This record gives sequence, structure tokens and C-alpha cells, in this order.
Amino acid sequence: MKQLVIHLIFLLLIPSILAAQKVFIIKIDGSINPVSADFIHHSISKASAEKATCLVIYLNTPGGLLESTRHIVRDMLEAPVPIVVYVAPSGAHAGSAGVFVTMAAHIAAMAPGTNIGAAHPVTLQGQMDSVMSEKATNDAAAFIRSIATKRSRNLQWAEESVRKSLAITETEALDKKVIDLVADNQQDLLDRIDGKSITTADGVKVLHTRQAQTQTLEMGMLEKLLAALTDPNLAYILLLLGFYGILFELYNPGAILPGIVGVIALIIAFYSLQALPINYAGLALIIFAIILFVLDLKIMSHGMLTIGGIVSLLLGSIMLIRSDNTLESVRISISVIIAAVTVTTLFFLFVIGAGIRAQRPKPATGVEGMVGQTGEALDMLNPSGKVFVRGEIWKAESVEGLIDRGEKIRVIAVNNLKLLVGHLITSP
Repeated sequence: MKQLVIHLIFLLLIPSILAAQKVFIIKIDGSINPVSADFIHHSISKASAEKATCLVIYLNTPGGLLESTRHIVRDMLEAPVPIVVYVAPSGAHAGSAGVFVTMAAHIAAMAPGTNIGAAHPVTLQGQMDSVMSEKATNDAAAFIRSIATKRSRNLQWAEESVRKSLAITETEALDKKVIDLVADNQQDLLDRIDGKSITTADGVKVLHTRQAQTQTLEMGMLEKLLAALTDPNLAYILLLLGFYGILFELYNPGAILPGIVGVIALIIAFYSLQALPINYAGLALIIFAIILFVLDLKIMSHGMLTIGGIVSLLLGSIMLIRSDNTLESVRISISVIIAAVTVTTLFFLFVIGAGIRAQRPKPATGVEGMVGQTGEALDMLNPSGKVFVRGEIWKAESVEGLIDRGEKIRVIAVNNLKLLVGHLITSP
């Protein structure tokens, strides 16, 4: 009788125990970078600390940095909590580095209308030499083979996705045993994985997801900001804006705002670039281009320095982001580069050029130095007479009507050693 009561109590408690289970959900929608790697790491730690039944990662990515991908895969393989990667919603893509992340999950799922595969981006720097290309490809192939072996997935397709850039749909991925299931939506996913036994770093765990509570973890505002700053296009634009602002302040002292904005933009750009595979030769070419633009405004080069600056800026922009692996989809858009080179050229030719010309001292000697000088009329100018300017007596002609004797005048122009003068207007 006592055992029967215990069994009844246990059966009554099962629904509440299952309902108490938690499923943590995060979304990675964009490139794989250090920020997304940290977000996944902290999410795994939180799910483990709160004894969640699993962590579901919604994935939609064109790829990203291979080093960040390695950190994510390592965390997933060593995770004490089951990890489910769900390529969703419809239209989503797990490309390039996303293939590694998907295959590293304890359970890999896809939504209808999605695809998975490694797309090799064409780098603007040109192809790597054959030795480097082969080394990078072999390294990536060995990496994905180790993942496929660990998770008992299709080893042949995994390697071909790296070497041949294969991409397949969700149904093909299921048929080839690249993923474990195709789920229409989140609830369908949780229903279908319920009861599965998963071997984690802490041992075998049974998933209780059908009636589990779901909790979505969001990136903080700072993390979202840092994720946006790791975009190579934004980092490149901030770098140029930083140079613009500082140079504008140098040639227009006292403006203050351009200098402040320039320094802030430059600091943020350097932060962004340190998270990207930067090529310092490209950065040096960009700085050299700006030096050439400035020199062209001060030295008569008949446009040669400007042409050199444009070429240097274009080459430096193309080379700025260096990717040693064709699997990394990290590059600056060519349209952004062309627009930036055009704007930079116009900026130096017109804006900075105007500031430098405004600061050039006016001629202080000779006939040209007389323009703008003030003096006194020695005769009534109607229209001609004599004036006293800079300690000398000059023949003058009024171009602004009658000027009385003793009235203050200003020199407007010089014509064959005759001063063309007008009334000196003084503020009340």
C-alpha cells in the first residue's frame, strides 16, 4: 500500500517536474565574429548554471571569422548542456562558418526552405598562392572532419562542403544525415526532440522539452553595438571619418567638434579593426594616401600627388581586410570602397583645400599688398585726387561716388599704380 502511494505521488509530480524544465533560446542572425562567440559562450554557461534541459541556437549566417568559429565549436563540444542548432526561419542559411557550428551541435535541425553549405567568397585581394590555399583548405577540412566524427554525421559531405563549396537544402541535408531533423517551427522542434538521450561533457542527459518553459536570451545593448562595429564596412568608414575629423580640426583650429568626432571615430575604428583580420600594409597605404592628398594642396604637382593618393587609397582599401582562409566571409564591399575613395578625393580637393587657401597669408608687399589697406583722402575725390596710404601719397580714383577730404578710405584695387578706393565703412 505504501509503495502504491509513492508511485501515485511520483506520477502526479511528473507533469510539474517536466513543466519546470527550461529551454534557453538565442538567435545568431549575422556574421560569426568575436561578439557572437562570446554571446554563445555566456549563453551556454547560463543554461548550464540554471540546469536547463537544452540550449536552442537559431542560426542564420553567411559565415564569418574562422577563429571565432573555433571558439564556438570548442564550447559546443565541451558543453555540459545539450546544444540544439536550428537553422531558421524559412529562407535562412548556414553558410561557410555556419556549417561548422551546425554540425557541432548535439542536435542539428533546419526549417523548411533553408539551406546549408560552404560558400567561398571571392576575396578582393586576389587568390592566395597555391601553397597557402592548400594549407588553409586542408586545415579547415581536418577541422570539419573532426566535428563530423564527434557528432556521427556525414563525413564525406562535411569534407566536400569545404573542398568543393557544396550547398544543399534541408531535405537533402536530412537525407545525407548532415542534420538530424527538419522542424516546421519552434514547438515542432521541441516536440520532436523530447525524450532524446544526449551525451554531453557531463554525461548522458534526457531531453524534456515538450512542456518545458522557454526563455529567450538577448544580447545586451553593448553587445549589439559591438557586434555592429565588427562589420568591416563600418570599421572602414569610421577609419576614414576619423582621419577627416582630425585633419579638418588641424586646418581649422577652434572648430572643436570635428576634432572630437574624429578622435572618437578613430578609436572605435581601431577597436573594430582589432577584431578583424587587418592587413597593416593596407592601413599604411590609406595613411600614405591621405598624406599625398594634403601635400598636393600645398605643393604644385599638377595633380600627380592627387592621382597617387587615389591609387594608394584604392589599393589600401582593397587590401585592408586580409583573410588567410577562403572560408572566411569577411571583406569590404567594393561599392563602399568606390564611394569612399570618391568622397575622400572630393573632401580633400574642396573642403580641406578651401581651409588651407583661407589660411594662406595675403601679400604684404608690392602692389598686391595694397588691396584692403585703409588710408585718408588728401583731396576731395570727385572722382580723382590724392590719398595717404601706408605712409605714402598715391594717386587715387573713387569708385563709390564722392569722397570728402579727410574721409577714411579703403583700397579696392590697383590699376597702373593708381589706387581704386571706396568709403571705409566702420561699425557703429
